[in-house]
Amino acid sequence: MSAKSAINKEVFIPHDEKMLAAVQVKRRTKKKIPFLATGGQGDYMTFICVSVTNKKPSHVSITKVKQFQGSSAFMKRSQWTLDQLRQVNGIDLNKDCPEFDLMFENAFDQWVASSAGEKCTFIQILHHTCQRYSSARKPDFVNCQSKLLGGNSILHSAADSVTSAVQKASQALNERGERLGRAEERTADMMNSAEQFSVTAQKLAMKHKC
Repeated sequence: MSAKSAINKEVFIPHDEKMLAAVQVKRRTKKKIPFLATGGQGDYMTFICVSVTNKKPSHVSITKVKQFQGSSAFMKRSQWTLDQLRQVNGIDLNKDCPEFDLMFENAFDQWVASSAGEKCTFIQILHHTCQRYSSARKPDFVNCQSKLLGGNSILHSAADSVTSAVQKASQALNERGERLGRAEERTADMMNSAEQFSVTAQKLAMKHKC
């Protein structure tokens, strides 16, 4: 089972929630945290997750989940409502990069995702979720490429790929049909020629007999 599947199963499903997205991250700048605050548990992996309740009205949360070294369990550390999210900063408008920032009413974190692709997928889903579920002021998405904000989303790209494949297949079939049609015409012409030759040969044979 992947880490994301395990997080959904352990952290969200028991609370009647569904995880929409998760990205593994590390801080770009180390935060000074007192030893007692961490519990002295050593290294850990951090995930930022977006989840929604199954019951209506839907409530969306952004949750920081950690897995400490030597433990298979995932622990919920911090949580914010979607309405507390103020800004999502994609850092670079011109190219894919793994860095991004999240600004809430009472917190600001600078993250590096495990890959640029993971970050892009997370921001796409987060933006779509904000458009669908934000009841109050929607957060600002700054320094984000247009493809992350719905203009060329993963779903749209997938749909375009399918459409393109269908069009290519249809074109190939049409071309094949045209080739078959031309072959049939040539075959018919050859049969007509053969028939005419046979008739002519018969006439000549009859003439020589006479």
